[in-house]
Order: sequence, then C-alpha cells, then structure tokens
Amino acid sequence: MKQKFDVTGMTCAACSAHVEKAVCKVAGVDQVNVNLLGNSMVVEYNEETTDAGQIIHAVEEAGYGAALPESRKQAAQPRQANVMEEEAAGMKRRFLTSLIFLVPLFYIAMGHMMGWPLPAFFHDPGNVFVVAFIQFLLTLPIMYINDRYYRVGFKTLWHRSPNMDSLIALGSAAAVVYGIAALFQIAWGLGHGDLARVDQWSMDLYFESAGMILTLITLGKWLETRSKGKTSQAITRLMDLAPKTASVLRDGVEVEIPVEEVAVGDLVVVRPGGRIPVDGVVTEGASSVDESALTGESLPAEKGPGDKVAAASINKSGFFTFRATRVGEDTTLAQMIRLVEEASASKAPIAKLADKVAGIFVPTVIVIALVTAVVWLIATGGDVTRALTAGVAVLVISCPCALGLATPVAIMVGTGKGAENGILIKSAEALETLHAIQTVVVDKTGTLTQGKPSVTHCLPAEGVTEEELLCVAASLEKPSEHPLAEAILNEAEERNIPLAPIQDFEAVSGRGVRGSLHGTAVLAGNRAMLEEAGIALGALGDKGEALAQDGKTPLYFAEDGKMLGVVAVADTPKATSAEAVRQFQALGIDVVMLTGDNQRTAQAVGKALGVSRVIAEVLPQDKERVVAQLQADGKRVAMIGDGINDAPALARADVGMAIGAGTDVAIESADVVLMKSDLLDAVTAVRLSKKVIRNIKENLFWAFIYNIIGIPLAAGVWFPITGWQLSPMFGAAAMSLSSVCVVSNALRLKFFRPSHGEEPEAQIETQKGTSTMTKTMTINGMMCAHCQAHVEKALNAIDGVTAVVDLEAKTATVTLTHDVADDVLKNAVTEAGYEVVSIQ
Repeated sequence: MKQKFDVTGMTCAACSAHVEKAVCKVAGVDQVNVNLLGNSMVVEYNEETTDAGQIIHAVEEAGYGAALPESRKQAAQPRQANVMEEEAAGMKRRFLTSLIFLVPLFYIAMGHMMGWPLPAFFHDPGNVFVVAFIQFLLTLPIMYINDRYYRVGFKTLWHRSPNMDSLIALGSAAAVVYGIAALFQIAWGLGHGDLARVDQWSMDLYFESAGMILTLITLGKWLETRSKGKTSQAITRLMDLAPKTASVLRDGVEVEIPVEEVAVGDLVVVRPGGRIPVDGVVTEGASSVDESALTGESLPAEKGPGDKVAAASINKSGFFTFRATRVGEDTTLAQMIRLVEEASASKAPIAKLADKVAGIFVPTVIVIALVTAVVWLIATGGDVTRALTAGVAVLVISCPCALGLATPVAIMVGTGKGAENGILIKSAEALETLHAIQTVVVDKTGTLTQGKPSVTHCLPAEGVTEEELLCVAASLEKPSEHPLAEAILNEAEERNIPLAPIQDFEAVSGRGVRGSLHGTAVLAGNRAMLEEAGIALGALGDKGEALAQDGKTPLYFAEDGKMLGVVAVADTPKATSAEAVRQFQALGIDVVMLTGDNQRTAQAVGKALGVSRVIAEVLPQDKERVVAQLQADGKRVAMIGDGINDAPALARADVGMAIGAGTDVAIESADVVLMKSDLLDAVTAVRLSKKVIRNIKENLFWAFIYNIIGIPLAAGVWFPITGWQLSPMFGAAAMSLSSVCVVSNALRLKFFRPSHGEEPEAQIETQKGTSTMTKTMTINGMMCAHCQAHVEKALNAIDGVTAVVDLEAKTATVTLTHDVADDVLKNAVTEAGYEVVSIQ
C-alpha cells in the first residue's frame, strides 16, 4: 500500500534524512520518500506487517510529528502556497520583533567600539553590571521569539538525530551561557574589588552575538520560505483554475451548488466566459473552449454534442450543457495536480548523494565544532573567548539547508514549468533520465501521423471533375465500414458534395466494393479488382502506382466499365513531426520509427519526416522487444507512443512518453504525458530536463563549495596565515545567504521557454490550405471578468477573428483566419469602452 503522511518539524536536509531513516527501520516498510519542501512523505508498506500508526510512532520517536492528511473531495482544496505564505508571514513577524530588541542590544554592546555616541551612564565603570544585565534582558525576548530553534533543536538532539536547528540552538545557547557566566564574574569582581576581573569579563559578553545569530537566521529563513513559495506557483495556479461553484439542472431547475457536490451524471450548464467545473460530455449546444490551462494549446477547440470537455477549461462564446462523467479527484485537473505534486515530492537519483551527506552532516559539524574549541583552547593557553568564538562560528556557518534544497527546488520548478506547457512529468527520476537519452523510439500511427486516414489526392479521369469523382466515391463507400471509406466521406462532407443512393451494394473481401448508381454499375477497390473486371487503367494506373510508392493507398473507381479516377488516402504526418525529428537530431538523439505498417509505407513516411531508421511490420507485442534490444546495445531509450497499444514498450523504455493523452491523463505505463499530442513537446521535455539537471548540479556545487570553504574559515584554519577568525554573526549571515542563493538559482528555471522555432506573436499555421495568423493586443481599462467577457465578445463578433483575453496580463490574443486590419480590431475594442495600447 502507498500512503501519504504530513510531517512537521523538518527544517533541513538532515531532518528529512533522519525521518527517512527512522521509517525505513519499521518492519514491512518497502520504500520511503520524504519531501522537505512539502513537509510530507510517501510510504509504501505491507498492510499485513505494519500500519500507519506504527509509521507515525517511528517519526515521533525520531523527534518529529506525523499525521495522515485530511481527506479531500476536491483536488483544489489543499493550498500548499497558503501554508508557505503563512509560514513566511510568521517568520517576518519574528524577524521584525527580534529586530526591535536587537538594535538597542547591538548599539549598547558595540557602540563604544564603533565610536557611536552613548549616554554617560553606559561609560561609567560603576554601571558595568547594570549595562551587562540590560544586554541579557534584551537577549531574552529574542530567544523567546525564536524559541522554535531550541524546542526542535534540542528535541532532535535528544533523539540522536540532530538537525540544523540543533546547530543554531547549540551555538546561540553556548553564547548566552557564556554571557551569563560573565555576569557572575563581573558581579564577583565588583563585590570583591577585583576591577581587573570586571574589566576583562565586561568585554567578553556574547549576548549580542546570540541575538544577532537568531535574528539573521530568521531573516534567512523568511527569505528562503518566500522563495520556496514561488517554486510551487505552478501547482497553485492549477488549483486556482477550478471554479468553486457549478450550475446544475436538478428536476429541470437550474441551481448553483458547490463544485464538491456535483455528482456523476448531473447535467451542468456553462455560460460564455464561465469555467467548466468538472469533466463531462456535451449533450446540448456548441461553443469554442479554451483548454490552454490544461494543454498549453493557445487556439480554442470547437465543442459540440458528443465532445468531451475538461474541468478548468474556459467557455469562450456559446452556451451549452454537458453531463458530468468525472468529478472531484477524478477530473483531469485533479489528476494533473496530483501528478505535479508527486513529481515534485519524488527524489531524483542525483539527490541521493546530498541525502547521504545530509544524514551524517550535522553530527560531523558538532564534532568539528568541539574539536575546534578544544584546539583553540590549547593553542591559546586557555583563552575561552577565542575557543568559544571559533566553536560557535563553526556551528552557525554550517548549512545542511543548501544541500537539502539543491535538488527539490529545481525539481519542483522544472515539473511546474512542464505542466504550464502541457507536459506532465510523473517523477523526478524520469526528469533526470530524460537529459541522458540517446535514442528516441517513436510510434508512427497517432504519434508522427494524425492517426486516421485522410484524402491526399483526387485524380479524376479525362472529362470527369473532382466533384463528380468524389460524389460517386463517397456514395459508393457510404455503406462500407472500411476505415478508408470514412476518409472519403469526410472529404466529401468538407466540400459539401451531395451523395446519391446506391443499390445492390456488395463488399468484396480483400478487393473493394461494387453497386449500382442510377442503374449504372460502379466499382471501387484496389488495382487487382479493376483488372479482374477488365477495366483499362491507362495513365491513371501509373499515377496510382506512384502514389503507392509514396506510402499512400490508391483507391480506383470505375463506372459502366470505364475509369472514373483515383482517390489516394493516407495517414498524413502531423504538421510539427518533421521539425520535432530535426530538433531531436540536432540534440544528438537518434530517432527510430516503429510501426506495424508495411515496409513500403513506413519507408515513405520516414523519408518524408527525415527519420534515418525505420522498423516496420512490428506487432504491438514485439515493440517492447525492439526497445529492449536497443537498450542491450548500450543506448538510453525513450519511447513515445499513444500509451495504450504501446504500453509494454513504454514500460520497458528508460523513459516512456505518452502522446495523444487528451483528457486521459493517468496513463500508468508512461513516465511523461504530453497533453497536446504534439511531438515537439517531447523535444521540449528533453530540453527542460537538461536545464533542470544543469541547475541541480550548480546548486549542489554551490552547497558543497560553501561548506568546504566556510567551515575551515570559521574553525580558524587560515588564522596562522591570514589572521582571520570569522565572527559567529558573519557566519550566521553567510549561512542564511547560501540557502537563499540556492533557491534563487532554481527560480531561474521559471524563465525557460519552449524552443519551437516560431515566435508566438507571429505564429502562422497552414492546414489544408487555410492560413491563420496570431496577433497580441495590449488593452487598458479591463478591471474584472465582466470586462474580459465584454472585450472577447466585441472581438469575436468580427468575421474571421477568434480572441482570448488574459485579464491579468491585460492582453488579447487574436487568431485571424484571414487578414483583418489593425484599425478594425482597435475600433471594436474602443467601441466596447476600452483603450488599445498596442497591437503586435
């Protein structure tokens, strides 16, 4: 069984390593995955051997808290970002309150050394104890405000699983205890007239160091938490997409209910501008639906009765009703959120090094600090001040946080960025493996090609028009159930060609069909059928053979014993497939096309797309064997397929990528789901993987180098040469800065953009002779969703215009099927009451 737990008390990589180690010791536990960023863990265990209670007990024994998460009907309920915001707000309050006490503390303690003006009271030798005691009193509130470091730090130390809080607690507590000892020495000296003792110990108060350490650490934690909150923005945006209510027809009456109460089978009403609350199938009405939030596809999809719609899509224009088929945690959006969360929580193999180091890091640092203090004590002839300075500096400069954050923050930002572009990466391991892929095996049908046949050529005989040929062809093929017949019928429908009734219809197995049209015999089939009927093919025979050589299927048509013409049908390549193959090759990745089609057709498609290696006539069960053979040859293989017929091959590959998922996100056999059915997204996934792994390596390098340089510097290793001994205050500041730097570096991944070779502002697509152009309008004056709907309505009313308005960005993306002057677009928005700033 796989179970998720919420874990409290973790502050650094050492914490997550100790929790993981403690749970792994529980009998029956197979696998543990602790997520430091999400304060959670996923445990796979045998229910017959152990249960959730024993796992929770193990975590508590290690010094941390654990609980089962609250059940949730709707995926948008948990709000990790809100937790981050609340935590950051609490840290901000702690920092600012600490600062109120730290400023006077630091001024009193260091003012005379800095030459700052101080009242005569603080310079009077007779007031030394009072001044020292004031510093102690100013330190106590800072310790109380930041008592969490002591509660967690000493608790984990007691359970022999020290973490970063233990280092902070030990360092600041040592400074305070030393300061209290100095108070007793000053009091003794004043009581016994030992002014030399008083003078010596009044200079050895460490209260300001303890207060500064706690305040600077809290400042660093605040900045770190704010940055960590930004890493989960992709998940937050996905959660925000789900509407809170839905309009449902109950007993013929439209009622508005919370989206959690929508049940499977309910009829849901969606108006223009509204978000679709759950997944379903349209029953009545039609509209264009913006699915960009789920697929990354900018162009709206036309929906009518029988079409599927997904939660979080936006209804752009029409009014329609749909029947709910998947609700709550079963919706596409909920599955997307779950996949992104699971990927963010999972560990990449590269993280194992950091985990191993973190597990022994804190105890090692404590030992180094003790050894440092002892060495300084001996080397200086018993100078406790110097020894304490070095020991505390080592404790506070050591930062297991940077090590722990190096991998998960980059993974979280990377998977979130993938989700924004319609690429769902289901594990950190898959994200890491992708960057090292050497060979991509691509299924042909539905991946490289459209997946269904369409008419590519219509060659009528002399004296026959294309319309006449298609009329006879479609009329004759209508009673047929052959897939090629559907392609001809679709072509006739697109051209608005009327059909004629067929009598005496007969299907000839392996040959074609025959019938009677207005009393005249008509034939349709392959070359052999017409030759057997004694029909002379003439020049059309050669043309048909040439089409067959190009991988197309020629269908020959005859009427009353004479040739009518040839219609060629083929599963045509997708518009972006050739570019995707080229980009894979540019990355140094070999592309292998795998198909069950005959060798001639496969070679023709492969040649058209630029694929160098084609493996044809492969049965679905044999595809897995091909992938295994490539792996045996030493290649790292990614398999791209439709996620159903290719399931064994997807599972066998180092990374399985399911394309054409649409709304069926949860494909178990794939590691990556490409929502847009676009092979270019597979290239984007590889590029994103390379960026993420490079970022992780940069983070790990910084984290290791920081500690390698910082700890010896704090310990005073370079003191004999440079005369430098690091103050604990500077150590605390440097420690906080290291974590902030690692998180900030990971946030650079948010600037990643897919490289598809075209600028989105001037994207032009050509499909079946129709050209579309996209323009971006910047608009002022839009304040709410009503304004957004108003502007969209004004633009969509223009012939040939499809507009999508982004309220937050104050822009409208306008797709044109033919040229529309900028003035026409501008006037439409101006008349609606808004200002057009620019059109690009």
